[in-house]
Amino acid sequence: MTTDLVRAIWCRELGRDEVGLDDDFFALGGQSVIMVGIQRAFIVEFGVEVPIDQLFRNPTVASITAYLQSQQFATQ
Repeated sequence: MTTDLVRAIWCRELGRDEVGLDDDFFALGGQSVIMVGIQRAFIVEFGVEVPIDQLFRNPTVASITAYLQSQQFATQ
């Protein structure tokens, strides 16, 4: 899973054309229902289950990608 794939999921789930690496999920209008959609997309598309608390703790594409890599979920 790369940064670009994570960003694509966020764009789709947030209904945006572009999301910057350091854009805050909540500042972009994200809320818990959208977050669950992102969590589901990680499971469906990549077979990776990310705990919802980690999505709250990592509210940017860059930080959640770093978390995934630290957990050896992602390959870059």
